[in-house]
Amino acid sequence: MYAVIETGGKQYRVVPGQELLIEKLPLDEGSEYTFDRLLLVVDDNGQPLIGSPYVEGAKATGTIVRQERAKKIHVFKYKPKSNYRRHQGHRQYLTRVRIDRIDPAV
Repeated sequence: MYAVIETGGKQYRVVPGQELLIEKLPLDEGSEYTFDRLLLVVDDNGQPLIGSPYVEGAKATGTIVRQERAKKIHVFKYKPKSNYRRHQGHRQYLTRVRIDRIDPAV
């Protein structure tokens, strides 16, 4: 069984037991989070449930494993012949989530 969830403006294909990095969720480690925006659910027999846009009643439940940050990216602006240089760094806040179960629509 797998599902396609939407969170943080992105879509992820998830299976139970999988860990994934998503945009930061304001929760503590060890707490549960329910994803209710499921776009697609495919059961063990291969039968898909396709939402328009979301599958009604379907949800995926996960546990917050850790709050972390991504690798630093360097933003460098440069214009030749004008002595213009700007440097900026950025580290995105992320949440590591383990998907515990996927409940298809009833």
